[in-house]
Amino acid sequence: MRYEIPAPMLAKAVAAVPEGAFEYEPKWDGFRVLAAWDGESVELGSRGAKPLTRYFPELVAALPRVLPEPCLVDGEIVVATGDPARLDWEALSARIHPAASRVALLAEQTPAMFIAFDLLAVGDELLADRPFAERRARLETLLTGVRPPVHLTRTTRDAALARDWLARFEGAGLDGVVAKALDAPYSPGKRTMLKIKHARTADVVALGYRVHTSGAGVGSLLVGLYDADGTLRQVGGVSAFSNARRRELVDELAPLVERDAAGAAVTGAGERSRFTGAKDVSFVRLRPERVLEVRYDQLEGARFRHTAQFERWRPDREAGSCTFAQLEQPAPYDLDAVLA
Repeated sequence: MRYEIPAPMLAKAVAAVPEGAFEYEPKWDGFRVLAAWDGESVELGSRGAKPLTRYFPELVAALPRVLPEPCLVDGEIVVATGDPARLDWEALSARIHPAASRVALLAEQTPAMFIAFDLLAVGDELLADRPFAERRARLETLLTGVRPPVHLTRTTRDAALARDWLARFEGAGLDGVVAKALDAPYSPGKRTMLKIKHARTADVVALGYRVHTSGAGVGSLLVGLYDADGTLRQVGGVSAFSNARRRELVDELAPLVERDAAGAAVTGAGERSRFTGAKDVSFVRLRPERVLEVRYDQLEGARFRHTAQFERWRPDREAGSCTFAQLEQPAPYDLDAVLA
């Protein structure tokens, strides 16, 4: 049979690991994917509109070899590098490339893994309406003795152990813990799972802002930190302002806007990724004088892994005091120990 790939079930953020009738598992930092093998072909359906099949030929080739029978599995595509091994978002992101030759080369240099964590169908049997506890048990049976590059994610029903994973596994590049209700059916597109991620704050310097896509107000702030040699480096963006607040920020930041000899605002070109496409990444430059406190979850290299959230302005801080030294660095942890 040919499987119809639904939208993945999603998760909503909560502040702490909940107690109760949950199965807990590590939160993998990769590309969410529904992997379908119908006995003839493999399809890797993504959370967004872009199918991932063409970008991971090594998984397309491997899944028919290592899966014991046709199935539809929910999971995550990840790439690991380093010694000890650690999830590598940049290496994973590089796989989204228009040139087939480049994709093939990267498939050899940084091969991907598929981390399985839910089972929606096996053979002709559809399982989405069954409770998660049953789907997980069926997944464990299906993947008994499975070989790389497919891995079955570990789980626990012990909330204390889940909290331990939240602390330890970050050092291997994972970004939290997911809690799934044992009696819950699979609900495509709905936020019925719970995710617990790290919450940290940092004082950063406002470097500029992008105009909102509506053309009115500040869409996002670009922020930076000083490194050890005194160079101010961009570390990410801050967004999620209300419509009213976006308009207010234009006036608040006006005194800091850098202007040329004619009085026009100076603009810069922001960093473009393979995901931005033709998106306008220009921004209005600000003199690096104003400090703000932001909430963030984790770092990827020397940047915030996800968009940070505005917490408050810090008029009591000097811009030069905002350095990388303030950021918490998780203790390294070998990804192989998570996969074991």
